[in-house]
Amino acid sequence: MANDLNQTPAAERVHIGFFGLRNAGKSSLVNAVTGQDLSIVSEIKGTTTDPVSKTMELLPLGPVVILDTPGLDDEGELGALRVKRAFAALNRTDVAVVVTEASGELSREEQELIRRIREKKIPYVVAYNKSDRIPRKGLDGDSIAVSAVTGENVDALRARIAELGRREESRPIAGDLLGCGDTAVLVTPIDESAPKGRMILPQVQTIRDLMDAHAACVVTQPEELPGVLDSLKTAPAIVITDSQVFGKVKDLVPETIPLTSFSILFARYKGVLETAVKGAAAIDRLRDGDTVLISEGCTHRRQCKDIGTVKLPGWIRQRTGKDLTFRFTSGTEFPEDLSPYALVIHCGGCMLSQREVRFRRQCAEDQGIPFTNYGTAIAYLNGILKRSLSPFPDLEKLVE
Repeated sequence: MANDLNQTPAAERVHIGFFGLRNAGKSSLVNAVTGQDLSIVSEIKGTTTDPVSKTMELLPLGPVVILDTPGLDDEGELGALRVKRAFAALNRTDVAVVVTEASGELSREEQELIRRIREKKIPYVVAYNKSDRIPRKGLDGDSIAVSAVTGENVDALRARIAELGRREESRPIAGDLLGCGDTAVLVTPIDESAPKGRMILPQVQTIRDLMDAHAACVVTQPEELPGVLDSLKTAPAIVITDSQVFGKVKDLVPETIPLTSFSILFARYKGVLETAVKGAAAIDRLRDGDTVLISEGCTHRRQCKDIGTVKLPGWIRQRTGKDLTFRFTSGTEFPEDLSPYALVIHCGGCMLSQREVRFRRQCAEDQGIPFTNYGTAIAYLNGILKRSLSPFPDLEKLVE
């Protein structure tokens, strides 16, 4: 089942991207490395027209996402869009495999690809494919001669990918904020936007992270929160709430108990919390006619009271009293040109890799556009941003 909670979420998997010219054998090599027919193979140039992703297990690395991308030398107006999408796939790539033919030198497009990969500091290996036809010699540590047809050096390429893809020590979501045996109260409202029969991913991941830290979790809805707090013999070490009910929960939790949200924790987990805290103050600097970009990493069906497209715009208009325009993106759609926007508000990014969330943050910073996220913005709108950062004293001082 696609939603099996035993599966590693795509955002937590190493993303391995295969890039190169048309007919370099990218799709054939993807199939050879994975041992599966993941990509369509054809002698016709341009068979792969859009980036194709597949979650799987790749030993010895473990859970991964494989990305097969269009050729970088595609032609025409439509081809240019495909090339743009191929380069955009770099933003969510943890390990890049540059596939080129064993004959000749790297082309202009391939050299530009490697330049961008290095610029983004992505570990990579050049795979000189079709070496069964033309032997390739004199390779260095960044390259390897392979043959998708005969399997020559495919195992060595797989091992090299695994070496490059080994992640740094896992980052905590909230487990480092509690001691062994401490209790965390998680406030998770169940409304029309909640998936039927399930909990949303940030809640599930936070619970698992707290359990790994040997902390106790009490999960409740806002209406039952007062009774839960009264029933505990000792005060919880922290209360973590869904951002949408910050306004209600802040009045129910004593000031002596640290309070934050899943979205704020995920901003830290993805490495963008400091930027999000600084960016939240831009809400009060919005002027009539400004446009705000609200971006989500997933593509769920919108509800009548959707947080991104309905609630946030409403709260911001109420706070500022300004005539504002809101634009919305979802999934992998994110404009690299942010000049039309006065502010970017992003979701928690639970469906996106850390690399992609940081890339989006970096796009905003490079262009001087304030960047924040849902939970940080909502805490700011409720006047409790400083309080919601109490677990992170170094960041409290950033609140204006």
